Parts: sequence; C-alpha cells; structure tokens
Amino acid sequence: MLLNISHTTRYAYQNPLGYGLQELRLSPSDGHGQEVLDWKIEIEGGTKEVEFLDQHNNEVWLISFSCDPREIAVTCSGAVRTSDTAGLHGIHRGFAPLWYFQRETPLTQPGPALRRLVKGKAGQDVEAISLLHELSANILDNVTYETGMTTAVHTAEDALSAGHGVCQDHSHIFVAAARLLGFPARYVSGYLMLDDQEHQDASHAWAEAHVDGLGWVGFDVSNGISPDARYVRLATGLDYSEAAPVSGLRFGDHGKESLVVDIQVAQ
Repeated sequence: MLLNISHTTRYAYQNPLGYGLQELRLSPSDGHGQEVLDWKIEIEGGTKEVEFLDQHNNEVWLISFSCDPREIAVTCSGAVRTSDTAGLHGIHRGFAPLWYFQRETPLTQPGPALRRLVKGKAGQDVEAISLLHELSANILDNVTYETGMTTAVHTAEDALSAGHGVCQDHSHIFVAAARLLGFPARYVSGYLMLDDQEHQDASHAWAEAHVDGLGWVGFDVSNGISPDARYVRLATGLDYSEAAPVSGLRFGDHGKESLVVDIQVAQ
C-alpha cells in the first residue's frame, strides 16, 4: 500500500514567544513492512539546531524558536510504502537492550487496578501470542475509547481505574500489563489511515511486546487488531514521553496558546 501523509502542527501565542525548544520525532524509517519513498520536514518561525538518533534508534530533530514569534509551525509530508506483516516488526534493533523495556516509568507504573487485570495470567500454559491478544481484548473491555477524558499526564493506572481513555492510554495499559507478565514492551507512535476519514486531529499510538522466536509484535488495543498495511511507524519508547511526535518547552510570558493539528493519511 502506498500512503501519502501530511502532518502540520501549528502554535499561536497571544504574546511573542521569548524562546522555545522542541524535539521532533516525526521521521519514519525503513523497516519490516515499511519503506520511506520521500519525506521532508519544514519549520516556520524556528531553526533546526541538531539531528541525532536516540537510544531507541528514533531520528530526532532539535529545533529552537526565538526572535519573538507569535506563531510557529512544523509540517512534515511524504510517501511511505507499507505491507501487512500481521503486526510482526521483527528482531530487536537499537542501542537499548531488551531488559530496558521491562522497566517501569511514571506513566506505566502499575497499581492495584493493573495488578488485578493480569492476576492469574502470569505462568499460564498459554501460547504467548494468544495471551497477548487476550490481554489486548481485556483492556478494551475495561477501558472505553473516549476522547477528552484524559491528557498526556494521565497514567496507565489512572485510565484503567477511570474506565475510559484514548489510544495513548490503551497503549500505556498494555505496556504496563505486558511487563508485569514478563514481556519486554514498548510504546509506538505513528499514523493510521482511517477507512472513512482522511483528515485527523491527532496521530495514533499502539504497543509492542517482544516474544521469543518472533521479536517485536504490535497490538493496537483501541482497534482490537495488530497493525497492518494502514499503519506507519514514527518512533518507539518506554512510554509516550520517549516517543511523542512533538515535545518541548518554552520560556517567557506568551499569554494564551492555541494549537491546531491537521493530519492527512490517504492511499
């Protein structure tokens, strides 16, 4: 499948922005089932300072904003050829060893609700893939997909206890639960071509668990499937904070801030 993608993130400020820094993880890379044919990133109101690979082998741009801009924008666009690998991403690559992906983080630290979710599952004589698909289905049964109820600072435990969330929350819960079951697990950010909607106001997220003999296998809890040819990977991390497409900080009294995100993914 050939997917054309356009993604614009635009910030507007009531007062001039004194200074800001952002990390961009907006560059898909070639990999199992994914070939990047063309990709570019354009910045309005800012300057690219450096480009590097982080510990997860994500391509990262560090950009700065100064000269008192009132509006800044980041646009990425390109074409990616994908194929359906039934969610299989393959062998582990990158600088971080597998044991690193069994670490708890503030966003994935398990509490009573997460421990109840996996109670009785550890040590079962069940094939790993079946166990992980069952886990994914159980999460969706317990956490309804609902926008506007959680934010980027809500934890896996928060969302599971509340019973609602979005793809970020579903992914955090899966990652935390899979680690409790002994699997290395990670968060994945990227794009999903929707069947009935070309314009979107947010990127997508899913999770991966590492299974002996298979490598990394993806699970999109929100849609109840493993990623197929409609998915494009951007970045991976222990949680959202390490794989967010755009993150950063700013200084100065900039007043009110408005944010507009427009994403188009089309075949």
